[in-house]
Amino acid sequence: MQKQEKPLTNENAKIKDFRDLIIWQRSVKLVCKIYETTKKFPKDERFGLVLQIRRASISIPSNIAEGFARKGNKEYRRFLYISLGSCAELITQLVISSNLEYIREEEMDELIDEIEQISKMIMSLIKKIDENL
Repeated sequence: MQKQEKPLTNENAKIKDFRDLIIWQRSVKLVCKIYETTKKFPKDERFGLVLQIRRASISIPSNIAEGFARKGNKEYRRFLYISLGSCAELITQLVISSNLEYIREEEMDELIDEIEQISKMIMSLIKKIDENL
């Protein structure tokens, strides 16, 4: 039985929980894609590059959620910047993986495109928070 997916939040809807954030939802989907991709890596990378890639990807939605839960805009902003740093870290690790021929260039490009979209959303949210500080 498949999980029923929660629909993406409408911009006009009231955000009550971090799970209502489209940016968090997309980040969680990215984590799932990353896990699928890294399953194909060589076994000897399980505790090296695979672990680093997975940790960086998990850090993105985790920091979005943690910042949201802090309730203070300055704290939220700080966690969003950490999430943004994890995006850059993940891109770097995917480029290295492609250079080592662990993933196809097309697969890397697709993942990086999604990470860049998420990064733009994070920056947009940071700007909105800055307007309210």
